[in-house]
Amino acid sequence: MNLQYKKKRRKGGSLVLADEQLLLEDYMKMNDKGRFMLETSRLILRQWEAKDRAPFAALNTDSDVMRFFPAPLLRTESDNLAARFQEGITERGWGFWAVELQETHQFVGCVGLHPQPDKFHFSPCTEIGWRLAKSFWHQGLALEAAEACLTFAFEELALTEVVSFTSVLNKPSENLMIRLGMSKAEEFVHPALPPDHRLAQHVLYRLIRSSAV
Repeated sequence: MNLQYKKKRRKGGSLVLADEQLLLEDYMKMNDKGRFMLETSRLILRQWEAKDRAPFAALNTDSDVMRFFPAPLLRTESDNLAARFQEGITERGWGFWAVELQETHQFVGCVGLHPQPDKFHFSPCTEIGWRLAKSFWHQGLALEAAEACLTFAFEELALTEVVSFTSVLNKPSENLMIRLGMSKAEEFVHPALPPDHRLAQHVLYRLIRSSAV
């Protein structure tokens, strides 16, 4: 599915970006410290807070959530990862956001964008990724959040390309990449894993701005 966005002005002048399936209400906001926050019809993508640490740690120890990662994370590892995400947003204004439900403010997981300046042979690039708690799977939430991130990447950051990658075994994530309109570019061995590791073989997808807008 190629994303086709239109800009609309709502009463009061706030900007809404929409495609034929998704309306992003009050799509992009910036808080008083210059950090971007995205809102969709059901979700808020925001800066990390202390209250996110416990549910994020629970997510990172769930064997189903982590089955395509080398290992579940210890609490300290999970907290350190959340801290890095928080620091990235503080520095750039955007990154891997914490995601919560609009109605209940429940922590859903994380979705966002991350620069990869030199780690991979296809670097420099900007990656889109997601990790949601199991109780929020199969509700279209990852797709909704990822579409908002792609809109932000192309419309606000003016990126020419966004990439995503995962283990070749991770068909749910690969299927989401396809639903986002991304195209398979290649398979490669992840440089952080031994070549014979069960998760070493990865697949790379790309979305070019000209095919997304």
